[in-house]
Amino acid sequence: MPRHFLLEKRESVATLTFNRPEKRNPLNEDILLELDSLLCQLRDDADVRVLIFAGSGNTFCAGADLSLTKGVSDPAEREKIFREFAPRRARLTERVLATLVHLEQITIAAVNGYAVGGGWGLVLGCDLRIAVEGAEFWFPEVDLGAPLSPSMVTLLAAHVGPAHAKEMILTCRHYGATDLFSVGMLNRVVTQERLLPTVVDLAQSLATKNANAVMVSKATVNALSRHQAVLRPDLLLPRG
Repeated sequence: MPRHFLLEKRESVATLTFNRPEKRNPLNEDILLELDSLLCQLRDDADVRVLIFAGSGNTFCAGADLSLTKGVSDPAEREKIFREFAPRRARLTERVLATLVHLEQITIAAVNGYAVGGGWGLVLGCDLRIAVEGAEFWFPEVDLGAPLSPSMVTLLAAHVGPAHAKEMILTCRHYGATDLFSVGMLNRVVTQERLLPTVVDLAQSLATKNANAVMVSKATVNALSRHQAVLRPDLLLPRG
């Protein structure tokens, strides 16, 4: 039974929901380890064709759990505390993103509010992204004295190019859903009440697609977006 997530499966669509709304769905070591385990479990579930990734409350995922810096007003001291636990969390984030990006199933991010730092990285790791009109996205890592993880930089640059990626990372600016829709990072922007119906309708439609065609198409697009060699489709298809 998941501790920090809700996992629901209806026919061939699974929904994985961050379930710590009182903490704005943060990321810490325990949560990242559980998330990686759940993604591996879903990866190996032949009945799941589409995965919806969502957040409870008014936040998708607030990124790094900064509870250790609570009450620390001095910026230099906050940076010092953040940097002390950043390396291991970054390694775990890399592992989770690798698992998410390489899932054979279609993944859809349903962004209901803030997606910060690693939370924005998880959105980028999904195949399709639908957000509410009031959603906000930003990377605070540079202001906290830490570089953004290589996987998140790679995903961001693949979507917006190096110049925009550098601006987004270095300025730590907040971006609204319409900003990201205009640069092609979001597939749709909808009202709050239309988010789940829109995502579920899309997921149910995609779940009817041929699984092998989906797998090869995803792998091809992912490779091209990262300027990698494209594998021959027959090497990706299961052998009889």
